[in-house]
Amino acid sequence: MISTIDFVPGDIVKVYQKIQEGEKTRTQIFEGVILGIKGRGENKMFTVRKMVGDVAVERIFPIGSPS
Repeated sequence: MISTIDFVPGDIVKVYQKIQEGEKTRTQIFEGVILGIKGRGENKMFTVRKMVGDVAVERIFPIGSPS
């Protein structure tokens, strides 16, 4: 969980996310550029874009998520 926001759009970040598959848990890393930050309070989210070859992949992460 993120307690303070110390990044701005344009920064490159690594987001570590816990993924549970059945009984096992693994950590997935998503590294890319911050596109924007939306929302306020507990509903704040940020969008990250990474390039995989010639394809851009975007994911939205909630800031208050414990995973």
